[in-house]
Amino acid sequence: MNYSDSVQKVLLRKITKAEQDLLQLKLDYCRFVYGLTHRSRVQVGGKSYLVRSVDVEAMSRQNDGSFSKPVVAGVAADTTGPAQPIDLGTQWELEQPTVAKETKASASRHGL
Repeated sequence: MNYSDSVQKVLLRKITKAEQDLLQLKLDYCRFVYGLTHRSRVQVGGKSYLVRSVDVEAMSRQNDGSFSKPVVAGVAADTTGPAQPIDLGTQWELEQPTVAKETKASASRHGL
C-alpha cells in the first residue's frame, strides 16, 4: 500500500463521518426548530398524516442562514393496518398534540 492509498482511505473515513454528523445535525434541527420527528402528526390540505420519513437531503439553506422545511412522507392518520407512505412535500404544518391543548386549557381554568 502506498502513501496516496493510505491518505485516500483516511480522507474517505473522515468524509463519511462528517456526512453522518451532518445528517444527525439536520435531524436535530428538524426536531428542535420544526418539532418534527418520524412519529409526528402533520396537517396537509386539512388532512392529518403520521410522518414515516423525513428527507433532510431536500432541505436547502435560506438567505438568512436557516434551513427550509424538509420533505416528509407519511400515511393518513385514520389508516388502519399497513399502508404505503405518500410524499407530503414541504407544505405541511405540525399538528399540535391535543393532550397539550387540554392541559393548557385545564391549567388556565385553575389559574395556573
